[in-house]
Amino acid sequence: MTNSNYSNDPKHPSQHEPTGTQAIGESEVTGLPEISGNLLAPVDIASSNVTSNATSSYPTPVWEKLGKHNWRVSDLSDHLYQAMLDIGDGINLCVEAGGNPENPPLLMIMGLGSQMVFWPDDFIKRLIDAGFFVIRFDNRDIGLSSKVQIEGLPRVSQLKMMLRLQTGLSNKSQQVAYNLTDMAEDTARLIKALNLGSTHLLGASMGGMIAQIVAARYPSLVQGLALMFTTTNRAFLKPPKPKQLYTLINRPESHSERDIVRHSVWFMKTVGTPGHVNVRTVREIAKIRYQRNFHPLGTVQQLNAILASGSISRFSKQVKAPTIVIHGSADGLLPASQGRVVAKTIPNAKFHLIEGMAHDIPAYYQPYLVDLIRNHLLG
Repeated sequence: MTNSNYSNDPKHPSQHEPTGTQAIGESEVTGLPEISGNLLAPVDIASSNVTSNATSSYPTPVWEKLGKHNWRVSDLSDHLYQAMLDIGDGINLCVEAGGNPENPPLLMIMGLGSQMVFWPDDFIKRLIDAGFFVIRFDNRDIGLSSKVQIEGLPRVSQLKMMLRLQTGLSNKSQQVAYNLTDMAEDTARLIKALNLGSTHLLGASMGGMIAQIVAARYPSLVQGLALMFTTTNRAFLKPPKPKQLYTLINRPESHSERDIVRHSVWFMKTVGTPGHVNVRTVREIAKIRYQRNFHPLGTVQQLNAILASGSISRFSKQVKAPTIVIHGSADGLLPASQGRVVAKTIPNAKFHLIEGMAHDIPAYYQPYLVDLIRNHLLG
């Protein structure tokens, strides 16, 4: 990539103004300047049951199989440890992992503009208890992972790109910071950096698209695939419902934490599962995201990646890993018909429609979701 600069400092200021548009995913704020939060809190190795040597630290000796990394007690979850991993090409990813490293690895890939904290903590604990070694991470341009700066990158009209995508026209001529194959490469490099070998992938929304590309391009790295409320991104799919579509363009009243949190609650009430949105939890997560690292340009550039990449059906058709596609019947942001298309496009994929669920992972549905994922991936 020419004229690029990957910032590994979460406090590195954005040099670009966002274009002010947003699309399918879990993030609910665009068009705002970057507001950075705190770096990882220092950890007292002696009091946190983390063993260490001169170059690395591990929760237990068995974690050494993952390579030489400095693991710390997570400041986000009681079940996880956190590390910054250099995956090459100037990209560092903030990674969390938990469970027994001897168990089958499950790498979780989140959606558009979403920090890894969007994975519910109880959901992660259930997956660990189900027998997985769970890994989650901030995608590039989000959270504490590297930010991508491209000098002289022209503005693009995301509305025009959306219309072209919907009608089957290509956006490949658009100059964007990166595309979904680059993000898939990040994921593959993370698998290699952690010495995971053949790995199960769990992808949600945009993360499900990334997972499909990884499975197609690196079949030896993917043992099984679980996809949640995702798409092939091909033309002429059923679009979002008007109410949910409005969440993609509406903005918060100001840049203050209070207004960002209010906007987050409104967003989740609109796209989340009716009757199952925990407002208190939404507020808490929104505050964590805002204080940890608020970088709306990352959401814009990830959306550009989706729009410029266009249909990923060519990758979906190449997936060889056993695949389960899970979609909620009440998803107005990505209608369930899009999930059915994914299942029809991936050879031998299984489709499960969850009645009443929308574009989130409510506590009520988590036991059933974990059972589906465990039974499919672990047999």
